[in-house]
Amino acid sequence: MVTGLWGRVQQQDFRSRIRGTLLGAALGDALGAPLAGLSLDAIRAAHGPDGLTGPAAAHGRGGRVTAATQLSLFTVDGLIRAHVRRDTGTWHPPTDVHRAYRRWAATQHDWGPDERREDNGWLGREEWLYARRDPDRACLTGFGDDVLATLDRPKNPTARGAAAAARSAPFGLLVGWEPALVLQLSVECAAQSHGHPTAHLSAGALAVIVHGLTRGDSLDAAVQRTLGLLGARPGHQPVTDALQRAMSAVTQGPPGPDAVEALSPGDAAPEARDATHALAVAVYCALVAEDVAHGLRLAVNHGGDSVSAGALCGALLGALHGETALPPAWLAELEGRATLLELCDDFALEMTQGPTLHSPSGSSPGWLARYPRG
Repeated sequence: MVTGLWGRVQQQDFRSRIRGTLLGAALGDALGAPLAGLSLDAIRAAHGPDGLTGPAAAHGRGGRVTAATQLSLFTVDGLIRAHVRRDTGTWHPPTDVHRAYRRWAATQHDWGPDERREDNGWLGREEWLYARRDPDRACLTGFGDDVLATLDRPKNPTARGAAAAARSAPFGLLVGWEPALVLQLSVECAAQSHGHPTAHLSAGALAVIVHGLTRGDSLDAAVQRTLGLLGARPGHQPVTDALQRAMSAVTQGPPGPDAVEALSPGDAAPEARDATHALAVAVYCALVAEDVAHGLRLAVNHGGDSVSAGALCGALLGALHGETALPPAWLAELEGRATLLELCDDFALEMTQGPTLHSPSGSSPGWLARYPRG
């Protein structure tokens, strides 16, 4: 796809996949939230032999999302602003995404929107986002200052968790970009909080797979392309091994909790778990899913990182099938659905109609109020 040559059907398909990706990730996040920290046996004891089969209460009600969805929203906000800022001649997307993550960090300690902050835009004024929902410690420390990390000098170089991957699906929606550039950008932005290659390359892998799906590839083809791109990256082996394990598991028996548990050992100590486990579970569950609900149930009912695995799997299935494949009863309960939809549609507008919204010679005041150049 090339932006500027969008037909009506292309635009409709693209918007459906954007909505599918972000809403699907939020559904997986919300579904996994009540299971955080539970072993498979504990999940079955609490929810029955089939585990959790639908949205359950977390943080006080069903359908509530965690910091994974909050950060995904700010990832999108940062990407839109990066494209808007091109008009000024300052084109450096990692800086704009990092600034967006800094705005998220403010929501974790402020009581509510600070009207004195001129760079808040509309997303920073959404009061429901000012809630602390189990943020990963590496995200809080990584976004605690204005220092922009690099791959040579990343933040939290020992952080191996999946929180960076869980916020990285939006990078895959940059369909006008080449896959190698999507990988580079997502890895650089992940390293702002999770400096270990296992973590930031898992984030990059997720983004490139979503990119392929959004462009119309099959999941198998998207994974194979991702494996090819990862091969040139230092420290890629744990991530490529995880993807290959997920692909192989599809042929090793019927899908079920035992297969998922083998990809993300629930009996491992928390410090022994890393982003590759959630990535492997997400890819496997998306490959074997009968439908979105089945895939998400499979992705969260295990003793590993249920939130991240659910969010990653939801992003993959949403990018693959579009928004109409998402379970409507679950969507009806999803916290922040209106905000998610509004941001999805703004992203689609920016990617397909950006030159009509802003340019060096003239811009829509309303659009710049929503996404200040800063």
